[in-house]
Amino acid sequence: MYSLRPDVVSLSLLPPGLPVPLRAEIPSRFCALVGESVAAGFPSPADDYVEARIDLNLELIPSPLSTFFMRVQGDALRGDGIVDGDLLVIDRSLDPRVGMVVVAVHDGGFILRRLGRRDGGLWLLASDGLTPPLPLANDDDQAGQLWGVAIHAIHHLAGAPSRRS
Repeated sequence: MYSLRPDVVSLSLLPPGLPVPLRAEIPSRFCALVGESVAAGFPSPADDYVEARIDLNLELIPSPLSTFFMRVQGDALRGDGIVDGDLLVIDRSLDPRVGMVVVAVHDGGFILRRLGRRDGGLWLLASDGLTPPLPLANDDDQAGQLWGVAIHAIHHLAGAPSRRS
């Protein structure tokens, strides 16, 4: 969190790997600012239940030895809410299945697409309405082409500051 206000908790001051405090352990003056859940529909009747701490490593990385981070370049999956600049959490230990967002090797580089089935074969599908689908050659080549499964996409919302230059 970035703020010039002295009454806002700055997460940048916490050492790496330290669980981030949630509402239950933050002084009440911070409750409206940090760590609360936010209703995207009707208010939750479970407002009384709040976790004490959250460790983003545990939340986002179930298999540390097979997990990698990649930055998205391009907007081929804009229809899925994944846009240029997003940070992806990729798990190579998962078996790719139809419907998953996958990282594949194509023409010597990585591409991000949704795995789909068409005409009896597997395809790499974009959601931008512009990018044509790419077929996976056959089952023998599939293992070499599919590199990992995207399990999280992290992006800044409009106006949010980024530490990237």
